[in-house]
Amino acid sequence: MAWVLRRIGVSLLLIWIAASIVFLAIRFVPGDPAELLLSQGGMAPDPSAIAALHEQLGLDQPIASQYLQSFQRLLHGDLGESLQDGSSVTHEIFLRLPRTLELIGVAALLAVATGIPAGLAAALGRKIWLDRALATASAIALAVPVFVVGTLLVLLFAQILKWVPAGGYVPFDRNPLQHVILLLMPAGTIALGLSATVFRMTRATVRDVSQKDYVRLARAKGVSRARILLHHVLRNALMPVITVLALNLGALLGGTVLVEYVFNYPGLSGMLVDAVNARDYPVVVGIVLVVSILFVSLNLIIDLLYGVLDPRVRHA
Repeated sequence: MAWVLRRIGVSLLLIWIAASIVFLAIRFVPGDPAELLLSQGGMAPDPSAIAALHEQLGLDQPIASQYLQSFQRLLHGDLGESLQDGSSVTHEIFLRLPRTLELIGVAALLAVATGIPAGLAAALGRKIWLDRALATASAIALAVPVFVVGTLLVLLFAQILKWVPAGGYVPFDRNPLQHVILLLMPAGTIALGLSATVFRMTRATVRDVSQKDYVRLARAKGVSRARILLHHVLRNALMPVITVLALNLGALLGGTVLVEYVFNYPGLSGMLVDAVNARDYPVVVGIVLVVSILFVSLNLIIDLLYGVLDPRVRHA
């Protein structure tokens, strides 16, 4: 229990540090948000109007005061209001966040469902041609950018075969079948490179673990091949795979912007890019903070899972 509480405490500290860095960094980005909001048609806004908007938005207060007020609102779940339209940042983020999480989750399932079996087949199989074919395919999948993969999928399935729409989003409760159809292509685009990473890590770790002394001893004792694979090889080989998968999923939380743009998918990454271009500080800080919390939480879950798979970790 002490180990779990210590990991939770470290995670909370990391979230606070990340939030502080984001808050301070965004304040030093060139450009006055009030001036940008008031600028129309390329004409310079009235200085008095800029000063009034500074006061309205609290931008005229010292950085320390803005910092304390931001964290007070954060403790109440209030991420502020958008500088562009005055909408609730919390509402807008949690409207789009489930879409991005669903996209990443489906992509992860596809990657695991294909990458781990392929890695096992390459590592444990005795056919050299299969190993080389899978390794070549994974290298190609890693080399091709996601926007190229997405564009090719749209060209093939939407333009040539006309099996599915080119992109968009439909809520699940409105049309479940259409929702799944529109989700599969962007999720498959992300899953292609992710599955290649999972495949290569699975292949390498399974081969390494299979040569360990305790595995050889189990074979010498006559333990069945299936039991050795499940209880000795996979249990130890999957830990690095889980780590790599978790790190990639964390990066995808804010890195799916190209996929979202290709498929016109209204997720969180596109919202972040629009907010950065508009110098919409509350939206940028809110999104980065939410992504940071999710990333740290994901790593906390992985740490706890390590403790389950390997009890030695709890005493490290």
